Amino acid sequence: MVKTYDTVWDSCLRTIRRNVNNQSFKTWFEPIRAVHLDQDALTIQVPNKFFYEWLEEHYVSLLKMTIRQELGDRGRLEYQILMGPKRDTTSIPKPSSSTPRKDINMPGGIDTGNIKNPFVIPGIKKLKIDPQLNPSYTFDNFIEGDCNRLARSAGLAVANKPGGTAFNPLVIFGDVGLGKTHLAQAIGNDVITNGSNKTVLYVSSEKFTNQIIESIKNNAVNDFVNFYQLVDVLIVDDIQFLANKVKTQEIFFHIFNQLHQNGKQLILTSDRPPKDLDGMEERLISRFKWGLSADLSQPALETRMAILESKMVQEGLDIPYDVTEFICYNIKNNIRELEGVLISLVAQSMLNRREIDIDLAKEVIKNFVSQMSKEITVEFIQDLVADHFDLSVDKLKGQTRKRSIVIARQLSMYLAKNLTNKSLKSIGENFGGRDHSTVIYSCKAVQDLLDTDMIFKDTVVDLEKKIKMSLNEK
Repeated sequence: MVKTYDTVWDSCLRTIRRNVNNQSFKTWFEPIRAVHLDQDALTIQVPNKFFYEWLEEHYVSLLKMTIRQELGDRGRLEYQILMGPKRDTTSIPKPSSSTPRKDINMPGGIDTGNIKNPFVIPGIKKLKIDPQLNPSYTFDNFIEGDCNRLARSAGLAVANKPGGTAFNPLVIFGDVGLGKTHLAQAIGNDVITNGSNKTVLYVSSEKFTNQIIESIKNNAVNDFVNFYQLVDVLIVDDIQFLANKVKTQEIFFHIFNQLHQNGKQLILTSDRPPKDLDGMEERLISRFKWGLSADLSQPALETRMAILESKMVQEGLDIPYDVTEFICYNIKNNIRELEGVLISLVAQSMLNRREIDIDLAKEVIKNFVSQMSKEITVEFIQDLVADHFDLSVDKLKGQTRKRSIVIARQLSMYLAKNLTNKSLKSIGENFGGRDHSTVIYSCKAVQDLLDTDMIFKDTVVDLEKKIKMSLNEK
């Protein structure tokens, strides 16, 4: 069969899909197109330079491996960066940096001195626009994890080159309390810190709507629109609240178009992706999809721990590790709640003169969650496995090399690794002071048995069910 650039790249994609998670594959590999094959070199087309740099930084080894599998040891990959987007809206040149501020590239050379600022008391003219940003929202204290890596990386790219990346608009979406506002404002703060002399403005959709209502009452809609066209980086928070507000959407549509065409940066946040924004005009949804939509998902335990520890450092707090671990184990969906628990814990400790421990943490967390997670412990797993194999826990933790006991011990370690939040070192210590390498070996031995022994696999499935059922009965 003759190889073509399409067949070679399709084969590469199948290998890549097996080696990266689904979200990374959709984000970084699905947009790529193969365009040419010349003996040992496959040329692929990527959307922009940032895309190329991200692939080279994070996936170069994987790409080398896959291309050499297809084209041999001399196989190589060449990039073609898509310089001109298919959309004519993004190819409009940016205004010259020498353009006088009062002309701001708008029709008629509008005199900014006559534009009313909706953020100040009517009648008081103020040329300098207050960005309305919270200075504590920065990239430094926005902890990176798998749940937000794409959004944070795109945010940094936008902050370094507002209006000059393919991420325009940048739509950051996710559930309440996951850091959308923090990340959006961090971009704005970074633009200002970089000293680019760009005008940055943050506004909630609620305030934006109220300003429109006031401008309509005062017959000042043109002033309102002209004011927003002075902005270089516009951040609009919670755009889902613009739903079903026809006039607000109409005015925002015109502001969006003018800013985008003038090479200005738009950053939007939402509690859902653009395609799911009910009550929004199709022409707006279409424009929201022009750039990049990046989601913030629920942070993993390790990320929650890092967020809480960062907050403790900021506040100068020293809380025992087991307490922070317990908090993060129970507060899973909302970073804001993590901070709330921390504040409440410190307040309770100071007011009641109590030591910060697990018992105090349990009392505080009851005010934040309806039901605390029932923790699976290594000891509970040891008891259950020992009972299943008719052994004593001491033998399970002991040094005997009898095969039946070794298998039970290895299975206990495997279950402890998969069903608890304990580190490999901590698990090993619970099995007679063994080190983490023994736990790794045991888990691999169990996995090998699962792949080859169906009876053993049924035993493991049965034990996992018993563990979960026992917890529900507690």
